[in-house]
Amino acid sequence: MALDLDTLGLASTVTASGISAPDYQTILTTITGYFQQIYGTDSYLDPDSKDGQMVAIVALAINDANNVAIAVYNAFSPATAVGTGLSSNVKINGITRRAATNSTVDLTLTGTVGTTITNGTAKDANGIVWNLPASVVIGTGGTVVATATSATSGAVAALAGTVTLIGTPTRGWVSVTNILATTVGTAAETDAELRVRQTLSTALASVTPFDAVDGAIANVSGVTRHKLFENDTEETDSNGLPPHSISVIVEGGDASTIANTIRGTKGQGVATYGTTAITVADKYGNPHAINFSRPVDVPIFVAITLQAFTGYTSQIGDDIKTAVAAYVNALAIGDSVLLSRMYSPANLGVVSGGNAKYYDIIELAIGTSAAGVAAANVTIAYDHSASCLTDNIALTVTS
Repeated sequence: MALDLDTLGLASTVTASGISAPDYQTILTTITGYFQQIYGTDSYLDPDSKDGQMVAIVALAINDANNVAIAVYNAFSPATAVGTGLSSNVKINGITRRAATNSTVDLTLTGTVGTTITNGTAKDANGIVWNLPASVVIGTGGTVVATATSATSGAVAALAGTVTLIGTPTRGWVSVTNILATTVGTAAETDAELRVRQTLSTALASVTPFDAVDGAIANVSGVTRHKLFENDTEETDSNGLPPHSISVIVEGGDASTIANTIRGTKGQGVATYGTTAITVADKYGNPHAINFSRPVDVPIFVAITLQAFTGYTSQIGDDIKTAVAAYVNALAIGDSVLLSRMYSPANLGVVSGGNAKYYDIIELAIGTSAAGVAAANVTIAYDHSASCLTDNIALTVTS
């Protein structure tokens, strides 16, 4: 009687708990047993024999088929799909995987009211070209805010006040500057990042306008981080938000797109609050001023004094700096830098093979300047964000 894979127990199976399949060694052992039942227990099936190699090939083919079945099964859920499968899966939520982006910067253009700048460019102090939108019109106040994109791919950075050169002189366009630093470009969205955004995207059709704004902003192209605050009271709150208003802090993304997104999803009668003001029109052409903020960068400086034990190397010191900087840079917008939390990344522990056993932290201080570090928390305003370079971390090693 012929036997199939289900009878042999070698095929992948789907139950209420999900999909499962035997591993390769189980498959090989089972097929080897059946081969010996048919041809005798004295059959020579070691890897150097023809029969042994044939049995191994069959077992590998069954194992590969099972793995494909598992991958296909998992591709139907955003929680387990990977790569192209995940990219296709999230389309049901109306989103797509973000491609790699160039750096962007919000530029304030000054000039004659009504001046139209077509395919304009600006340059920073390093000569990097920043491309303006195809058409920018200077508003009634003699200024307009437009988001420019770096012509150079990759993580191109420019400090506040350094993009000040007009690349394409235009009659009526007088000056250009950037109040805030650039938002550096990002790599293509990873599977883990896309899964997080897919979860947020389910709020796009929510019945709570606040959640709808949150989900919509998360889906704006180029946005890397964002955070929302709401004041639904009759008084100005501790963050300075006026009564019945929302404040949206957004890192990355086109300013006009962000403003239109807020306008299209916020609740009726809800005011917007922030340092960037963009005028957008409703479907009747009526102008509305929409305010939001770009996070203000707060550089964090760290001073660590440690006692080195036998086995300590300069590489361990570099690992400490990398871990501390990564922790600070991963904080959300508005998150304060807590001194007690800094000890965790500074104590590498099991990271890097448990290198924390080679040193003991004697003192750890943080601050917003190298001279102003102290053993105290650094409070970050709700519309600011902390950042840390490894060069900002001073490491003193004692024996």
